[in-house]
Amino acid sequence: MTDRPPYIAFEGAEGSGKSTQAKRLASTIGAVLTRETGGTPIGARIREILHDRSVHNLTARAEALMTAADRAQHLAEVVVPALDAGTPVVTDRSVYSSLAYQGYGRQLDIDEIRHLNEWGTGGLWPSTVVFLDTPDETIAERMSKRELDRFEAAGVAFHARVLAGFRTMAAADPDRWIAVQAVGSVDRVADEIHTALVARGVL
Repeated sequence: MTDRPPYIAFEGAEGSGKSTQAKRLASTIGAVLTRETGGTPIGARIREILHDRSVHNLTARAEALMTAADRAQHLAEVVVPALDAGTPVVTDRSVYSSLAYQGYGRQLDIDEIRHLNEWGTGGLWPSTVVFLDTPDETIAERMSKRELDRFEAAGVAFHARVLAGFRTMAAADPDRWIAVQAVGSVDRVADEIHTALVARGVL
């Protein structure tokens, strides 16, 4: 459908504040708030494995397949029904996280990850991506204050590749991506996001 409401994804590194900002925006515009992974009961069970630090032998390919499976269920159960009903969707992470984490981060072939998820999503990708680009020192400070899950504990080099991947994707597709410097207060960042979405004609 060409007249679907906005399907907005929030992307960024660990500790970027995307979950907070996704919640704020969804509340403001009356959108369904969801997330990947774990946006459905089935997805929650997949997420438990993916984020469990006691899991040490999960291969990168298996990880990519599991995230794609979560996404296929998520779109079928949550995203598509909401959009078809005329309700905007705001998601904390999306298919682009697979490109960043399993592609750039785990160094799997980007085109293969894209093809896998194109099939898994039935070709439905977010119409707009809000990328919270956060300074390294801010991320390090936030991560130092909480217990890390399997992805968060993956190491500095891994997360540097992930962040570089997000920046590369944002630069390559400026019509879809909105990059926001996630510094300062939560209110300031939320205002910048809202202003950018209005200016882009998304809201």
